[in-house]
Amino acid sequence: MNKSKYVFAQLVEFLDYDQFRHIVDKYKGNHYVKHFTCWNQLLTLMFGQLSNRESLRDLVVAIEAHYQKCYHLGLGKH
Repeated sequence: MNKSKYVFAQLVEFLDYDQFRHIVDKYKGNHYVKHFTCWNQLLTLMFGQLSNRESLRDLVVAIEAHYQKCYHLGLGKH
């Protein structure tokens, strides 16, 4: 068991980033995007589902509470 990573970061490792990037490039999903990429949106929505958030406001509050840990959770790397 890997104790040095958050559980969410371990779940993110199962996702194939290269395949996801290929699909995003194919449909130009990140066209004109500067900060909040499709990858970050996917991870944010996954976090919301897994943490049983009830609204977008609730999700924003939860993400802001973990702002210092965002990189370790897998957000903001790509």
